[in-house]
Amino acid sequence: QWCFKGHCIWKTSEQPYSQDGSWSSWSKFGSCSRTCGGGVRSRSRSCDNPPPAYGGRQCPGATYEYQVCNAEECPGPYEDFRAQQCSKRNSYYTHQNSKHSWLPYEHHDDAQKCELICQSEGTGDVVFMNQVVHDGTRCSYRDPYSICVRGECVHVGCDKEVGSLKQDDKCGVCGGDNSHCRTVKGTLAKISKQAAGALKMFEIPAGARHLQIEEMEPASHSIAIKNQATGNFILNAKGKEAKSQVFIEMGLEWEYTIEHGKESLKTSGPLHEAISVLVIPQEEEEMKSSLMYRYIIHEDLLPMIGNNNVLLEEMDSYEWALKSWSQCSKACGGGIQYTKYGCRRKSDNRMVHRNFCDNGKKPKPIRRRCNLQECSQPLWVAEEWGACSRSCGKLGVQVRVVQCVQRLQNGSSRGLHTKYCPGQRPETRRPCSRVPCPAQWRTGAWSECSVSCGEGIQQRQVVCKGSENGGSCEGDKPEAVQGCHMDICPGKLSGITSSTNAGDHSSPKGQQVPQDGAKNPVSKISSREPCLGDKSIFCQMEVLARYCSIPGYNKLCCESCSKKVTSTTDSSLPTAPGAPPGTNTPGPTSPAWGGPAGDPTLLPQPGGIPSSGCHYSLQGNPPDVLGESNKLCEC
Repeated sequence: QWCFKGHCIWKTSEQPYSQDGSWSSWSKFGSCSRTCGGGVRSRSRSCDNPPPAYGGRQCPGATYEYQVCNAEECPGPYEDFRAQQCSKRNSYYTHQNSKHSWLPYEHHDDAQKCELICQSEGTGDVVFMNQVVHDGTRCSYRDPYSICVRGECVHVGCDKEVGSLKQDDKCGVCGGDNSHCRTVKGTLAKISKQAAGALKMFEIPAGARHLQIEEMEPASHSIAIKNQATGNFILNAKGKEAKSQVFIEMGLEWEYTIEHGKESLKTSGPLHEAISVLVIPQEEEEMKSSLMYRYIIHEDLLPMIGNNNVLLEEMDSYEWALKSWSQCSKACGGGIQYTKYGCRRKSDNRMVHRNFCDNGKKPKPIRRRCNLQECSQPLWVAEEWGACSRSCGKLGVQVRVVQCVQRLQNGSSRGLHTKYCPGQRPETRRPCSRVPCPAQWRTGAWSECSVSCGEGIQQRQVVCKGSENGGSCEGDKPEAVQGCHMDICPGKLSGITSSTNAGDHSSPKGQQVPQDGAKNPVSKISSREPCLGDKSIFCQMEVLARYCSIPGYNKLCCESCSKKVTSTTDSSLPTAPGAPPGTNTPGPTSPAWGGPAGDPTLLPQPGGIPSSGCHYSLQGNPPDVLGESNKLCEC
């Protein structure tokens, strides 16, 4: 058996085997998510050509494909795209019943890098805005290229290609070797006699990376940073308290610390605009400040070097070195192998990524012959047959692995393409256990109950299947008909003590007298179809005769029910042992309960009136399908 559309069915030779899914063609790329500053566009495909079916595998690979688009910088001063999305909520988004000035916030969890999370400038509260960032937003301020798409981070290399592993060198050359990088270091000390105001110390140009600014000795003043393009302070504007913090400004993450009275500031960059470094006095007195700074920059962006700047050459230099020999092109019979070169750092002779070395200076490879021994004749090697897939029937098969193998002189072997082995390939599949399966009883699902209330029946198909030589099934045949109990029908009495229905007749002693119409409930059922005989052998069971009052059962067992009508009309009930003459006892086919719905009508007596010497009472629930244990006779 196997599962099909949510059902367990028997697998036959007409049903197809599993079908693996296959991709449709790619759609066209959509529009770019941004007009400048680096957006993204996507295209998609569907796994429906054909779709996977009958347990087949899903299509391998991704449903969507992305491309970076409009990567050129936006005109004007640099604007952080994530910061724009937060600031747009300043005018309408309320938190704790008030509006805030919202700043961008990067969550430490990688799974939430593409969530729009903002921080209140006034209170410092971090708030999830319950949506993902716009497509094309950078995933992290530590990664200048990877972007968010559909709420997930997509890796992008420095060449603006999705999935690329290319990286910038220290000064921003994509795939560079640091040969164009320059390190600028300076120390500056100034004394100010002004009573108030900020003292400008120096400027750091745009394009600077790995920036560090440190205070040489403790002082009462504070370091302040101003964006030259906008004129806005990004750190320690006048009137604000200086405290250690990690903050986001100018599209970069900055780390500002105060330790033992000395301040330091650093960022990985690159700076999109030049900044001015100032010191702001805290007291009205003579101020002396001494700052050290250091950054790396591309030689084309190098500013004029003043007296206080020192241009440092990069200490690390690299060279190409022999790394290993390539694998021999042949395992025997004479092959060729080549030298493989790697990039080595001279300072410690450690192998590093090849991008650090100049590709134009890479030596030409040297080749040599290898594996000169003669080759042996390839031959077929067959493994043992596996177990049979079936124990009987017409579908049993056995499989085995057959390979074309060549033995080597060192005792090992290698697999070859089948075209190299002589002769016909031995069989990999063969039939097995093709004997008829023994007959088995197979049952279908039970039908719904024949009534919506009261007692009814359920049917199912029972067949002896699987025997190809006419054999019979072993064991007893499973039941094909069973009773079912639904809720009591509305208006029916639940016990003999309930009040009688309107229209019931009572004797002077309180005994219930059945109406004339209740003498034979089967006779009320009319069928437009002629009776063609019983449709189940279970119709002959006397214990099921009570269901003849149900139209569905009467139609199924029309012959047995018609005989029952005749027998109940023409013959009187038997006399119970020990009962007075003239007292009738209900037979097994005439239950004390009048119908399957639980109508508590008493068994009709000859002449329509119960015997004066004996009456029937019912205790507890109505009898079940096979039992009559709840029926008592009191005389």
